[in-house]
Amino acid sequence: MDATQARREQMVATQLRARGITSASVLDAFAVVPRHRFVDDTHGDPYGDHPLPIGEGQTISQPYIVAYMLQTLQLIPGQHVLEIGAGCGYQSALLARLGVSVAAMEIRRGLAEAARVRLQALNVEGVDLRIGDGSQGWPEDRRFDAILVAAAARDVPAKLARQLATPGRLILPVGSWQQELVLVSKDEGEMTQRTLAPVRFVPLQTS
Repeated sequence: MDATQARREQMVATQLRARGITSASVLDAFAVVPRHRFVDDTHGDPYGDHPLPIGEGQTISQPYIVAYMLQTLQLIPGQHVLEIGAGCGYQSALLARLGVSVAAMEIRRGLAEAARVRLQALNVEGVDLRIGDGSQGWPEDRRFDAILVAAAARDVPAKLARQLATPGRLILPVGSWQQELVLVSKDEGEMTQRTLAPVRFVPLQTS
């Protein structure tokens, strides 16, 4: 076992499993995907219990928040997932490890291009990463089993809600200074919304 694997396993045990993350597939993804390959360790411990800067004023969320969001979506291998705010590519890699097909969007060209390089270097497959305004949804008219937004919107973007399949789940932080993590569920054409927990994310940038 190398040093980084040991740190990942410690992260899983102390930050995820100890806080109620029970999904075996999510825990496996965090134990396998090398978080340190997606961040600059000069800004802090890649496996620490905190967010980290990734450049251009953006951050990668603390491991627990990412795990909580992924577990809440209840993803099944083979599903199609839209990821808004791909950032450094770490969450995209986790989604790919979960066996879903990932359509990822990142509005900042520099971050998107760097994320592509990292994903390719790690031989991550199943991620279609594009540069664009994620609040407008995927450029092609598609429906997704799940949508995950990694930046705070003032409300649920209507174009994202329209691209949610039935049944489907959309999770995102909503608010400006005071934010809440919100789960939108679509079933038989009807949408319901549930507030999960207070959070703190960078704002969702639009063009």
